[in-house]
Amino acid sequence: MRLLPLFLMLAVAIPGCSSMESKKIDYKSAEKLPTLEVPPDLTAPTGDNRYAIPETQGSGTATLSTYSRERKAAPAAATSATLLPTQEKARIERSGTQRWLVVQATPQEVWPVIKDFWQETGLLVNLESPETGVIETDWAENRAKIPQDGLRNLLGKVFDGMYSTAERDKFRTRIEAGKDGTEIYISHRGMIEVFTTEGKDQTKWQPRPSDPELEAEMLRRLMMRFGVEQQRADTLLAVQQTPEQARIVKDGNGSVLEMDEGFDRAWRRVGLALDRVGFAVEDRDRSKGVYFVRYIDPEVDNASKKDEGFFASMAFWRDKKAPSSPQLQIVVSEKGEKSVVKVAAADGKAADANSQNRIINLLHTELK
Repeated sequence: MRLLPLFLMLAVAIPGCSSMESKKIDYKSAEKLPTLEVPPDLTAPTGDNRYAIPETQGSGTATLSTYSRERKAAPAAATSATLLPTQEKARIERSGTQRWLVVQATPQEVWPVIKDFWQETGLLVNLESPETGVIETDWAENRAKIPQDGLRNLLGKVFDGMYSTAERDKFRTRIEAGKDGTEIYISHRGMIEVFTTEGKDQTKWQPRPSDPELEAEMLRRLMMRFGVEQQRADTLLAVQQTPEQARIVKDGNGSVLEMDEGFDRAWRRVGLALDRVGFAVEDRDRSKGVYFVRYIDPEVDNASKKDEGFFASMAFWRDKKAPSSPQLQIVVSEKGEKSVVKVAAADGKAADANSQNRIINLLHTELK
């Protein structure tokens, strides 16, 4: 407290000494980022190509001088920033409001690059599941949303955790092997802290809608990670309006979702929609068109955040364990040129009408 007047005087005296532009995204994890680990059944891509054999055309031979000139002509930044071959790079595909990235590489090559990307963004990787192709980050706050002024800029350099936002973000990346390359889907989930009393002395975390713009920004940055130029990435992500492609159809006491797409695309879009609305995909059987899912309670999930601070870690009386929700099956089946999405119980029989209607309505919002 004795130093506070000094901080105040300095903040007034040098308000313009640090006028750095705030970034749109600024995630900073309190814990030290772990070293990169590749799942045992995957292979890490080569990180340094200094000793790679140059590719040649025509005669099939190359001289050292020719190879050296080609390397000097290539921009140094592009050589160091691109971890995968860039001759075909990556592209964006879309359906409705959903967008995903298609990379000309195998899932085994893509996996460590995506994990490295999230950690460089400042987000801890909380879940890795090679079996389901999922990489999920821990909850984190976007510190770029903290209003900046002279005092906060000054104190923030000394006490980085003094200010925080009332929002947290989590990202899930789904990797699918497609016919034209590896498909990468990014979904966002958000939480917001709200007051629960009139005196504003108690708060509670509750879900907030997913942010498509934030998903698009992450896709743009990931595209650049794979070697796409910034201007080209911005063009590929330009919004294009498409007609409604899904509708709810009554099925007895419950309902199903009818999609104007073939099985392949419907299967992938349903997987992304499940990530967005908060379902954990525990297993999947593409040959039968079944996702085995369990609903994640947002409040319990948010309470499991690794970075809770010193005082929170002393609250040993808190019980973070909560009864898990029952497992369900989301079944995608082909119907001519269209697809149908149904909700079934864990044993494959029809789920109760209330569960069907509730989940189908959630999926319709994402897939329409």
